[in-house]
Amino acid sequence: MSAKRQTPRRLRGGNLLARALHHKGVRHVFTLAGGFCNPALEGFMECQTAVVNCPHEQVAGHLADGHARITRKPAVCLVGPEGFANAVPAMMEAWGERSPVIFVTGSSSLRRDGAGGFKEIDDVAIAAPLCKYSARITDGARIGEFVDRAWKIATGGYPGPVHLSLPVDIMFSSFDEQAGLDERPFNRSDHKPPRAWPDPEALEPLLDLIAAAERPLLVGGHGVWWSGGEKKLEAVGAALSVPVFNIPYHQKLLGESSPAYFGLADIHQYPPAAFALRESDAVILVGGRLDNQMNFGNPPLFPAAAALICVNGSHEELTHNRAADHLLLSDPGAFADEMLRRHARGDWKPTGDWFELNRQKRGAWVADTVADLQRDAEAGGHGKMHPLQLAIDVQEAMADDDWLVFDGGNTHFWSEIAVNIAGWHGRRLGGILHPGSFSLLGVGVPFALAAKNTHPDSRVVLISGDGAFLSGGLSIETAFQERWPIVVVIDNNGGLDCISQQQERLFASARHFATDFRDIPFDKMAEGLGGHGERVETRAQLAPALQRALAAAGAGKPACVNVKTRGVISPIVLATTNKRDKASIE
Repeated sequence: MSAKRQTPRRLRGGNLLARALHHKGVRHVFTLAGGFCNPALEGFMECQTAVVNCPHEQVAGHLADGHARITRKPAVCLVGPEGFANAVPAMMEAWGERSPVIFVTGSSSLRRDGAGGFKEIDDVAIAAPLCKYSARITDGARIGEFVDRAWKIATGGYPGPVHLSLPVDIMFSSFDEQAGLDERPFNRSDHKPPRAWPDPEALEPLLDLIAAAERPLLVGGHGVWWSGGEKKLEAVGAALSVPVFNIPYHQKLLGESSPAYFGLADIHQYPPAAFALRESDAVILVGGRLDNQMNFGNPPLFPAAAALICVNGSHEELTHNRAADHLLLSDPGAFADEMLRRHARGDWKPTGDWFELNRQKRGAWVADTVADLQRDAEAGGHGKMHPLQLAIDVQEAMADDDWLVFDGGNTHFWSEIAVNIAGWHGRRLGGILHPGSFSLLGVGVPFALAAKNTHPDSRVVLISGDGAFLSGGLSIETAFQERWPIVVVIDNNGGLDCISQQQERLFASARHFATDFRDIPFDKMAEGLGGHGERVETRAQLAPALQRALAAAGAGKPACVNVKTRGVISPIVLATTNKRDKASIE
């Protein structure tokens, strides 16, 4: 008796998409559920992939971005065609940080493309300038191929977001379960992306130059983080007594209390960086870009007399660093290994005096800043807290390995200064997240939720400006829905203070306009959603309020501490608005 022939199983295109992503290792998808995406949602349900339904598509994008930054693995944001427009800001934020988010749009019908189909937009063209790759899937049998290509582009070289558009007729149509799997690559699981090893003929002269330097300086960028080379960078700094800085808007690289770490290479946020850059005879920028934050590689930030060396892990990165005196294509970790090997041979003498001088500069800056803050408090008459004091006190309440997130304009800048001060005093943090190079407000709550989801045993505290919270605070609902209790501390100065301070220096009237808020009861909003909320008017009230909020979060209840602060212009805003005709940072 012949065996009964089994009919091949057929699956909807959305299900094939979900399977392809699950096979790559995706375990979390962020969305605002829409009808265009239902077949994909069914597929994720069958794959037992956790899907987080968010109150807005931008929130979904930021959550995916936060997960990608923490795990250094791609995360997925799934949206419908109209929701795609809402997700564009999150795509821009991910692009600025080179975060490998995979944005997927359930789009209008391919069969009626260009005829004005339901919710038809050219999502592929809109996404193209903000992604490494943007494509429409035109054949259901090639869904797995497109996912594989998008994944490899997102993770290869200098990583970044990608976008796939799956038309609704392909999303809902059925295809063979094994469609496309008979073609190479047969193994479509996730693989470590290729790394670039330095050419010995280019490497050795560069190491000779650095070894001869008396005052070398290391500046780490995003490429160090995405390649996983931060521990090796720290080892180089410690072994060779070379000060290590992060680029502005840094991704956390070294521990804040690490002896090799000195802070941001930002002469406004951390003035000793100006001394280090000015006096250095060799600046080695590893995994970074000579963009506006780095003055495009020009003096006075980088003196003409100093050798400017850029080490990048991809050709794409190197093309942005044409201004450098010396370029090297190398994985950051591989370059660090070569520096350590050269040191182990004994022909590289640590620059201890230079290192110690920078430590003294940092210590003096911390002491002066804290003293200035104390004098400000003793002067009295202000009533409301200084935002720097708020940021320092929040970290004082935190424990080692807690996660800190901050969001806003001046709130962000003051928090960066506070991190450096707290690190000098020994505070260790599990991680730091904040807006990237585009300074996009509203990322704070989604990033805090991402930290809590990936580190459920850690406490997560967000310091958010009031304007930033208004931009993305609705996502706090996800904290309740998913049971991710976080603590939100609102730096409530009653307006868009970073902007109003620029206006006061730019406008002929020296007044600000269209930047003030009413006294918003953020604490009551948290209580109304079922969380813990407190209002703080004075510094004396802050510490106990923070302890109660942390206890509430520990018991599973999201918390909000609404702190009334006063607007104080941050050093970077002051420096960039010191003339009425100059209000940008370039």
